[in-house]
Amino acid sequence: MLGSTGVLDEAGYRPLMFSIAYGMTGSVGDAEDIVQDAFLGLTRAHQAGTVIDAPKAYLTTAVTRLGINHLSSARVRRETYVGNWLPEPVVVTTDRPGPAEHAELADSLSMAFLVLLEVLSPVERAVFVLREVFGYGYPDVARATGKSEANCRQIFARAKKRIVAGGQDVGSTPTPARRAEGQKLARKFFEAAEGGDLEALLGMLAPDVVFHGDGGGKARATRNPVTDPRRVGQLLVGGIRRVLTLGATLRPALINGRPGAVTYDAEGRVASVIELDITDGVIRALRSVSNPDKLGHLGPVSDMARLPEE
Repeated sequence: MLGSTGVLDEAGYRPLMFSIAYGMTGSVGDAEDIVQDAFLGLTRAHQAGTVIDAPKAYLTTAVTRLGINHLSSARVRRETYVGNWLPEPVVVTTDRPGPAEHAELADSLSMAFLVLLEVLSPVERAVFVLREVFGYGYPDVARATGKSEANCRQIFARAKKRIVAGGQDVGSTPTPARRAEGQKLARKFFEAAEGGDLEALLGMLAPDVVFHGDGGGKARATRNPVTDPRRVGQLLVGGIRRVLTLGATLRPALINGRPGAVTYDAEGRVASVIELDITDGVIRALRSVSNPDKLGHLGPVSDMARLPEE
């Protein structure tokens, strides 16, 4: 069966394949390209008369190996990245649900988790994502990566040890109750920020809060993490006040399944995305993406925060 784009879409596997590719790359655009290539390969196989008895396994293998190849070149680019590197955000808002078909699975991949995955080699990342996030059995992981089952078990154990060393359990999807609580706190937080109420903000920030900004050297952003709660609060109040005077608006959104907001300029173009990491009723981390290269999948991108070219 061919989808609307003429590409075979077997049994609705596209959302799962997107999430695997996104977990591998941390990039919405690259994940979509990888999935497209995988489905094109499946379509060509069908057209050539090849019988594919297990399309899910075929697609998983194709996506995984394309992801491994992509990471081998992406790692070199990220070594020279300017400032903090954060993944491209998957955004769901009430007025803009897309990519809704991706969101249900992708929300198990928070920004914090994707950043932790950066310490893994491409093969380690593939094994860990397939096994830990998507629950693939070792025979399936071995088939997808081209490794033996015994080797995959060793790779997974090594990868998990490295991830646990990061000190956070950030790979799980929030429960509906926790998500509702987080969204309520996020609304209060952004209302306080827009109103310039620094003391209210401080009451919602954990003592060890961390702010990460990703401008990629192309937009205004902090190049190093900010850790002092008062500095974080002042940074937010000052930044939000500045963009509001330019006619910008903040709209609540789910960012990788976590509460957050999208900033739009006066013309409705995306200027930045911010995700809140909420635990035990306080905000422990904030991650803001303003790099225009990472926002294009959300629509027209604003030049509000763009730095002048050197």
